[in-house]
Amino acid sequence: MLKKSLVLCLAILMIASLTAGCSGNGGEEEAVKPVTLKMSVTTAESSSWTKGAQKFAELVEERTGGKVKVQVYPNEQLSGGNQGKGIEMLMNGARDLSFHSNIIYSIMDERFGVISLPWLLPTYEKADEKIQGAGGQKIAEMLLEKNVVALGFGENGFRQITNNKRPIQTPKDIEGLKIRIPGIKMYISLFKALGADPTAMNFAEVFTSLQQGAIDGQENPLDVIYSSKFEEVQKYISLWNYSYDAIILGMNKDRFESFDEETQNILRECAVEACEYQRTINREKGEEQLEYFKEAGMQVTELTDEQIAAFQAKVQPVYDEYEPIIGKEIIDLFR
Repeated sequence: MLKKSLVLCLAILMIASLTAGCSGNGGEEEAVKPVTLKMSVTTAESSSWTKGAQKFAELVEERTGGKVKVQVYPNEQLSGGNQGKGIEMLMNGARDLSFHSNIIYSIMDERFGVISLPWLLPTYEKADEKIQGAGGQKIAEMLLEKNVVALGFGENGFRQITNNKRPIQTPKDIEGLKIRIPGIKMYISLFKALGADPTAMNFAEVFTSLQQGAIDGQENPLDVIYSSKFEEVQKYISLWNYSYDAIILGMNKDRFESFDEETQNILRECAVEACEYQRTINREKGEEQLEYFKEAGMQVTELTDEQIAAFQAKVQPVYDEYEPIIGKEIIDLFR
């Protein structure tokens, strides 16, 4: 009887041990559940920004075997339309990833505005050369100071100007126009130098303000003008390529460092590919969008080099003001 009891006890212990082992395996399975990262994008779902972010999400899920997923949120949903707040959320880890313009980063630190100084990067070729080179490397170093890892650089493109009053061909034409700008000091100085009335405003409010006549115009790259349907509330668009606008695929540094080195490398590789894809479609769509604007009834004015030179002469004070703020050595990396 004693032997039977002993055998029974041993059997119970073995079963308990096996059950504990199964429970341990379940814990391991729990640990490899997919990690979902939240990525915020400022612009609409149809924009090249969002398409680039979605490409990044596809690549990451594919190359991590589904272990890491990226959920994309267009229209600055995660920050209630406030781009500055969006970057703060990225820096403090309230969100994981974002596509934000260098212009919005300059709200936090004016050095980030270097990329967008007037006519500093006048062509796509020069923009690519500088941002993929020492200039972009310096921006990445500055971002680390803000607890953000720069995984890649896309582009918003060259900023053009629209309004409801008149075609803009000379500095005289812009005088007195109430133009919405992102809330950064450099653009305020720039448009004041041109004689306009710059008005800082959250991007989410721009369409309604144009519709109601609270402002006369706004400035943005073609893709943003298109995806925001500004042709419905604006009559004139002038192409002057006055400011290049990069977008940064940034990741919260603490979140990035929570992954192993292999996953970090995958994130970087996917970001570079996705940003290249985004830049490509952004540039390809430009001509089609201009044709669409014309068909929608907008008057398109393309400024000549001579006409642009007149505007460049007017904004020289911006360089005088911002060289001490940004630093000559940083500006020279983009010249």
